[in-house]
Amino acid sequence: MDKKSAKFPESISFEETADFLRKKDNYYILCHVSPDGDAVGSGYGLCRLLRNMGKKANVLCSDPIPEKYGYITDWYEHEKFTPKTIVTVDLADINLFGKELSVYSEYVELAIDHHISNTEYAKKTLVNPKASSACEVIYDMASSQGFQLDDVFAACIYTGIATDTGCFRFENTTKRAHIITAQLMEYNLPYGTINHELFEIKSAARIAVEQYAFSNIKTYLDDKCAMIIVSLDTIKKTGLEPEEFEGLAAIPMQLKGVKVGITVKEKEPGKFKVSMRSSADSDIDVSAICAKLGGGGHIRAAGCTVEGNPEQVKLKLLSAVAPEMGFDLWLS
Repeated sequence: MDKKSAKFPESISFEETADFLRKKDNYYILCHVSPDGDAVGSGYGLCRLLRNMGKKANVLCSDPIPEKYGYITDWYEHEKFTPKTIVTVDLADINLFGKELSVYSEYVELAIDHHISNTEYAKKTLVNPKASSACEVIYDMASSQGFQLDDVFAACIYTGIATDTGCFRFENTTKRAHIITAQLMEYNLPYGTINHELFEIKSAARIAVEQYAFSNIKTYLDDKCAMIIVSLDTIKKTGLEPEEFEGLAAIPMQLKGVKVGITVKEKEPGKFKVSMRSSADSDIDVSAICAKLGGGGHIRAAGCTVEGNPEQVKLKLLSAVAPEMGFDLWLS
C-alpha cells in the first residue's frame, strides 16, 4: 500500500472508477463506525461486485455489524490475504474510521460516498451529494459499467437506499432512488421481508431503549430543539448492549414543533457520538452545524463527535445550534 500523495485528490467518473476496480486487487473495504444500512449495504455490495470479478475483497469496520443485516452478510466469509488496495464507502471523514481502522487512514486510494461534507482524504474520490445513499452511487457506477449484478448485490443496494431515505420518507428520496428500486425488483429481492426486518421488528431490548429515550427527551430553545443523552453510566444501569442504543436519531424529531433533534451517545469515557436531524419545514443545515464541531453529513442529517462530560457536551451542542435557530448563544 502506498501513502496518499500530497497533491489535491482526484475526482473521478464512473468509467474511471470501474477501470480502477478492474485493475486493482486485494481489497479492504472500510465502513464507518456505528455502521448503518447504507454503510453495510455499500460495503458488502461492493465486496460482492469485486468477488464476482474474481477479486479478493474483505469488508472491515471498527464496530460490529448489527445482526439485523444478516440477510446481506450471511454469504460472506473473511478471506486471508495481504491488502494492497484500500477503499472506503459511505465514509466522509477519517474521524469516522474508528480505532481499529485508523491505521489505514493515510492509505485510502478510493472513496465512494454521497456526503457533501466528504473531506477528500482519498487519492481518488467518487462522490455524488445528490444521491440518496452511497449504495445509489455504487449501483449507478456498476450498472452503467457492465459489472455482474446478482440477487445479493440487489439486496445490499436496496438496504442502503431504504435505510438512508427512512423507507422512502425523507427529503433525499429522489426520483432516481425510486427508479433504482424498481430496477432492483427485477432480481429476487425480498423487499417485503427486508422492510419488515429493518423497520418493524424490534427486540425487547430495543423497546426498552426506546422507552428510555421517550422518557428522557429534554427540550430547549423554546422547545424547538430536542435532545437525548445516553451515557455509559446509563447503558451500564440498563444492562443493555451498547448496540441497542444505535439508531435513535429519529426519536427527538417525533415531538411536535421540534426543528432540530439531537441524540448523543457516549462511545467511550468522555467521548460522545452525536447524531443531528432537522425538520423538512425548516431551513436549518445541521451539516453546517456539525462541521463547526468537526463533523458533517447532509443538510437534514449529520453527525460529529464531542468530548466532555454530559453537561459540557450539552452546552457545546446547544451553543452551536442556537445561532442557527435565531437564538443568542445558549449559555445556561
